[in-house]
Amino acid sequence: MTSPPSGPASAAGSPRQDHPPGEDTSEARAHHSWRDPGGKYEPDGAGGVLGARPLPGQTFHGRDPQLLAASAICRVSPTRCQARTRLYRDGRLELEGFPVADISDHLADESVTVWLDLRDPDHDDLAVVSEEFGLHPLAVEDAVHPSQRPKLDRYPSHLFLTAYGTRLDTATGELATSELAAFITGQALITVRKDDGLDIGAVLERWDASPDLARFGVGYLLYGLLDYIVDTQFEAAQSLDDCVEELEDQLFGAVPRGLQVQRRSFQLRKSLVLLRRLVIPMREVVNDVMRRDLHVVGENLVPYYQDVYDHVLRAAEWTDSLRDLVNSILETNLVIQSNRLNIITKKVTGWAAIIAVPTLITGYFGMNVPYPGFSERAGFAASVATIVLAGLVLYVIFKRKDWL
Repeated sequence: MTSPPSGPASAAGSPRQDHPPGEDTSEARAHHSWRDPGGKYEPDGAGGVLGARPLPGQTFHGRDPQLLAASAICRVSPTRCQARTRLYRDGRLELEGFPVADISDHLADESVTVWLDLRDPDHDDLAVVSEEFGLHPLAVEDAVHPSQRPKLDRYPSHLFLTAYGTRLDTATGELATSELAAFITGQALITVRKDDGLDIGAVLERWDASPDLARFGVGYLLYGLLDYIVDTQFEAAQSLDDCVEELEDQLFGAVPRGLQVQRRSFQLRKSLVLLRRLVIPMREVVNDVMRRDLHVVGENLVPYYQDVYDHVLRAAEWTDSLRDLVNSILETNLVIQSNRLNIITKKVTGWAAIIAVPTLITGYFGMNVPYPGFSERAGFAASVATIVLAGLVLYVIFKRKDWL
């Protein structure tokens, strides 16, 4: 890996490569034996587990962290948070769940690639890892603080990546996110998850599904991670597309649902805006990871990263088209409501005109002065006949003109 200036340099701002760049979680929560006064979860045995602290309404929960990738969980760790480790040697998985303190000894062998995962660490936990790997303090600070934008930063000894897994609640139309930070060195991938939403077990399954790529080291691990993250974003876009189709059916339904359609449209548009903020920067992230001067992606892995990049482009284009479609639905809904109001006004006006004629006739015959037929049955019959005849004539005329 090259040695750029000591400060953080955004890879998104550097020159691009000269070649064109390259898709379930349950609601189970972790149960622990007791909770300490500081609010952190502590299980029995060595190696604590720091409970997730998701932002309400913004994050989501995945599978039970005590059962997820259980073989990789460290039983002895200097960190208070839950840690997982894996070691590949010469492209073969050799160790899982080994102590975090042994990582530096293993990295002395250049044929070794290590993965370390930390679940919701605090600053003290990352300080231990930072000392072990020589991480830049600015990158460590970004990894601790939530709500970072998706990005790829360059530091002298490593890269720093921030990305988000996503999931759409189809019932409410709300998009939930799960933030992940990653430190990328020449021999190690360190992932920092701030909640249980991002299913790290699914990432391991992708790694295990392509053991022939393990010989490519960190690039192989990073590919599986990015592929899973981009797939969650693509699936969220697909779910939003299904919700928009249902909204279109409601828009032209026989039963007017103007307020429901409008409320649903605003929620979907809000989710689309959030998804777009996460997907658009991922284009630059994946593109910059593929830069040759970073020496992360070898020639053999370029087609795989191009496939991930293609999924990012499709997701970004999908969100743009869906956003336009939702805006069109909102405008169409207002037009339909206006047309219905015009129709109702037209019908009410027509009936008011029909009723006005009997009112005029009864007003005339209700005068207190004598008129032809006054106090006679013939006069009463003439008034009734005139009311009925005039009402029928107006009704026929308005009906033919589609005013009623």
